[in-house]
Amino acid sequence: MYVKTDHDGFRYGVHHVEAAAEELVLWTKRGPKWQEAERACVEAMSGKVSPQQARDAFEEAPNEEGMLFPD
Repeated sequence: MYVKTDHDGFRYGVHHVEAAAEELVLWTKRGPKWQEAERACVEAMSGKVSPQQARDAFEEAPNEEGMLFPD
């Protein structure tokens, strides 16, 4: 999944849980979906949930926060 960066026209490809967690902390908007994604990433890194569960949560956050890079 690709998300926006702070540089216009550039995108960042998120391909694993650690990258998702690193990207989330850079976002200034932090609504409910961001919070769910952040929690899921932390739990996935500690083995409490699967990477797929973290991915599912992360996929919702860019839409809510306006960070999804358009195709």
